[in-house]
Amino acid sequence: MERSSLDVWVGLFVVGGVLALLILALKVGNAGDLLSAGPTYTLSANFENIGGLKAKAAVRSAGVVVGRVATIDYDPDTFNAVVTMKIDQRFNKFPRDTFASIYTSGLLGEQYIGLAPGGDEKLLAAGDRITKTQKAVVLEDLIGQFLTSRAGEPATK
Repeated sequence: MERSSLDVWVGLFVVGGVLALLILALKVGNAGDLLSAGPTYTLSANFENIGGLKAKAAVRSAGVVVGRVATIDYDPDTFNAVVTMKIDQRFNKFPRDTFASIYTSGLLGEQYIGLAPGGDEKLLAAGDRITKTQKAVVLEDLIGQFLTSRAGEPATK
């Protein structure tokens, strides 16, 4: 009798551990937000360089997640990346002159799109393209610029 009671408690403990790992995996993979997604609308933007931006990356405004990156494509005519974003329907009041920039969370964290609303009275509608964009800051490019600018300076003693 004691043995079967112990087996039940060990089984419950294992099931609880597996559930905790599943929840953790969903949170790390940003899939937890996708399960509770409501109605969305689509916006797109062209970027010269998206760095390490990936599909399902966050779209934020004032630090609040307002949507997710849906797809990333390449436009062979303009040689730019075309990023399509799914924005939560609750946040449908972005002005037409909204500025989209690619930022990095921390020094080496994941990249996300930041939306900075402008002052235009007309609003972005579903399917519109954000025209004001800023490409990603690539750490390797910054290091290369720093090294090349330092190479031209005379050596000091």
